[in-house]
Amino acid sequence: MRLVFDDERTRLYQADCLAWLREQPKHSIQAVVTDPPYGLIEYSDEQMTKRRNGKGGVWRIPPSFGGSKRAPLPRFTVLSDTQTEDLYRFFLQWGKTLLPALTPGAYVMVASMPLLADKVSRALTDAGFEFRGEIIRLVQTLRGGDRPKGAEEEFPMVSAMPRGAWEPWVLMRRPLDGTLADTLRKWGTGGLRRLEDGGPFVDVIPSQRTPRTERRIANHPSLKPQAFLRQIVRAALPLGEGVVLDTFAGSGSTLAAARHVGYESVGVELSEEYAGLAASAIPQLAALGAPDGRSDGEEPLSNGVGAEATPASTTNRHRVVHARPGRESAVAEDASSGELDSSGAVRATARR
Repeated sequence: MRLVFDDERTRLYQADCLAWLREQPKHSIQAVVTDPPYGLIEYSDEQMTKRRNGKGGVWRIPPSFGGSKRAPLPRFTVLSDTQTEDLYRFFLQWGKTLLPALTPGAYVMVASMPLLADKVSRALTDAGFEFRGEIIRLVQTLRGGDRPKGAEEEFPMVSAMPRGAWEPWVLMRRPLDGTLADTLRKWGTGGLRRLEDGGPFVDVIPSQRTPRTERRIANHPSLKPQAFLRQIVRAALPLGEGVVLDTFAGSGSTLAAARHVGYESVGVELSEEYAGLAASAIPQLAALGAPDGRSDGEEPLSNGVGAEATPASTTNRHRVVHARPGRESAVAEDASSGELDSSGAVRATARR
């Protein structure tokens, strides 16, 4: 276990998250916002080394155009039934290890994909959590919409499944200590923070692809945009007090969002490479103004709300942008959504 970033409100450890959780004091964490690794092969040490070298392995290296080097794409490993059950067992173990560190009423937000979200929620329910629904991030992903494999010309007007236009975040909660009001008074947890104007947190959030500005700061294959993360992180602490945990910290985007809205946070990342990247990226991402969901060079959204966005650090306001779903970038920054092939087998990828 190694502390790689530490300031007044944010800490990041390079460690195995299960080992780290076992050492945490009881009731020391008030919320969890995390994007776990669903790729069983892509993020192994062997494959990540091949990705860095730009040669071989399961990562597809696109050709360069005009001297511009393009980011590698995962090949979407097909998961067998045994592997999907392995995912269930992993989340069951993770949930049981996490539970003691949380206060009663603590919310847990876990990025998933439509075809695996039920296994995540089932595992965490079996671990002792309450299922509280899902947060839906509206964003067009790399998942689905393919013609039948090997018969594309024979069936040109057929798709194996719909093109994915949403990403589920499973919403779980450690059981309350009495009523919700009792838990709020004693622990400061149990609910979700309302908007600054008093409106409720909304579980469907239109989103866009991660802006190039953020990708240049944190070059991680499935980086989530600050515009989205700041909304859900802010909602995770109902009274605006406590610690937000990310056990799969990746390049530190959740910690950056927490820092931007003024929350204390702690992250754990297994990869030495990404822990080092996060240590550099966290303050830079947190310092960005309110992202409006557009990538560099795009026109403002049709309803103009992008230009009106206010930094969360100034007003701490949660904005739900009513706009068209965004289209994911070809660099697969949100590859955790996965897809199906023509046989119906799950293809899954990465973490943030």
